[in-house]
Amino acid sequence: MSEEKNPRGLVLSSVGALDDENFSLARRYVSDDMMFDGSLASRQRADAIFADLERMRPKYDVKKVFAEGNDVCVLYDVTLSGVKVFTCGWYQVNDGKIRSLKVVFDPRPVLAAKAA
Repeated sequence: MSEEKNPRGLVLSSVGALDDENFSLARRYVSDDMMFDGSLASRQRADAIFADLERMRPKYDVKKVFAEGNDVCVLYDVTLSGVKVFTCGWYQVNDGKIRSLKVVFDPRPVLAAKAA
């Protein structure tokens, strides 16, 4: 099984493409009906999610990855507009595509930067 065909490899390939700002490549790793649930927003459908990602241009520093079956948990620092936040992302992969992502982080540094 190639690295991109297993859930862990697929998720890391997607994160790497996002970090490189290769949104078209990252988009290939997710299903059209992907769901995102985060500390500051929720989105349904990949097009809405990627519109946000292209605007925010997040940068990732992966710290640890755990995988069990189709569930992949990634602990990473995510930098948005110069603000770095430690984040936990729970990815669920079905049929070779990321179907959902739930992220948990402390939003206070992001909110403080927006208020400044």
